[in-house]
Amino acid sequence: MNALRNWVKSPTGPTTTHFWGPVANWGFVGAALIDINKPRDLISGKMTTVMCVYSMLFMRFAWMVQPRNYLLFACHAANESAQVYQLGRFFGVVPEPPPPAVNVEPKKESKEDGVQKVEKIVEEIKKKEEKEKAA
Repeated sequence: MNALRNWVKSPTGPTTTHFWGPVANWGFVGAALIDINKPRDLISGKMTTVMCVYSMLFMRFAWMVQPRNYLLFACHAANESAQVYQLGRFFGVVPEPPPPAVNVEPKKESKEDGVQKVEKIVEEIKKKEEKEKAA
């Protein structure tokens, strides 16, 4: 309990921007990971490059600032990795994954389903014959 209290009051604890800034920046990482599943033609080369430079600069900042902000460093390292992967996709270095295989199994019908279909067809034929007789 004492360690938790010390961390809360520390210069990098949850009452400082050293904590909440990196927590908010994990949204960038999440967005980049979600974009991995999107088609290559939707990737913005300019924006992805900007995000790479941004993350590199802030990784250096997180390392140089005192006290060192390891949470910010980890966040931007993860974002840098995801953005570099996206740039590889944009320039065609990383091949597109094949589309997922769709296994379509034929529906297994029971004998009762077959009997109901036959009865329905027989009813339609009887109705058609009755209309022809009436005409």
